[in-house]
Amino acid sequence: MKAIQLTAAGVDSLRPVDLPEPEARRGEVLVRLRAAALNYFDVAVATGRFPGARYPLIPVADGAGEVAALGDGVEGWAVGDKVVPHFMPHWMGGPIAPQHVAALRGLTLPGSLADYVAVPAASLVAMPEHLDFVQGATLPIAATTAWNAVRSASLRPGSVAVLLGTGGVSLFALQFAKASGATVILASSSARKLERAQQLGADHLINYLDTPEWDREVLSLTQGRGADLVVETVGGATFARSLNAAAMGGTVFTVGFVSGMAASIDLMPIIVKALHVVGNNTGSVADFGEAVRAVAAHRIVPVIDRVFGMAEAGSAYDHLGAGGQHVGKVAIAHA
Repeated sequence: MKAIQLTAAGVDSLRPVDLPEPEARRGEVLVRLRAAALNYFDVAVATGRFPGARYPLIPVADGAGEVAALGDGVEGWAVGDKVVPHFMPHWMGGPIAPQHVAALRGLTLPGSLADYVAVPAASLVAMPEHLDFVQGATLPIAATTAWNAVRSASLRPGSVAVLLGTGGVSLFALQFAKASGATVILASSSARKLERAQQLGADHLINYLDTPEWDREVLSLTQGRGADLVVETVGGATFARSLNAAAMGGTVFTVGFVSGMAASIDLMPIIVKALHVVGNNTGSVADFGEAVRAVAAHRIVPVIDRVFGMAEAGSAYDHLGAGGQHVGKVAIAHA
């Protein structure tokens, strides 16, 4: 089969290769992959900033395709079914544990830049009928993370959510929050991106280049109350403002590190406002299934920034890794 391997740290170490087609063992399904979608996790793996890589490896955690063959003992799936494998195929549900983090597609397990992959049947989720393969490939990490963010704050009509930027997690969170009836405030540095967010339903827009103290603007927009949920996708540079923007009893859902992993934290806002600071490592297969059912029920369409071909995989990585360019997800379509 055709595949792309990462042979060493560095995007320039991506190499097209021919490999034996994997076989579905007992309890597994062979998936003919049709598309992949990039996350910052993949960029971190490719640039040597994520621990655990053993080269060569088949990169990219997220993908979608169709069932090509069933291993012994597999029930509930048929050849031709359109499916999406989960990023952490051994985390079925419940709290995360060390063994779940040890098995990650695109790092310790084969990823999505290959014609075929064999995965546990229990890790598959049916792709929503209204989506194509490129759109389906965007779901595992970004949609699951956004779904868990919205659930963490129990958003409902009257709730307020603050989102930073227009990456995949932020835009899925925007769509889930609006489906929950919440008011959404979105901050970005680009008028073009803010316009796209408004088209997707954002109620209030903040250009943080024009308004660097965006947290104060959030408080102004909410009459001093703050937000029930702040989805912190940026990292150290914005964490203090996220704490300030949150309402008493609110949730700061922390998933991003694009601006750095270190933050100097003033504990007083957390203590005085009784904030919930929630870390997240995507979610289980059960969480993924709930997110996909929500996508199907509300007919949510993932926002795709650009689609590259397999031969352009390096350019796809560069586009996402450059930061500040994309709106939504960056995808790679198989031939």
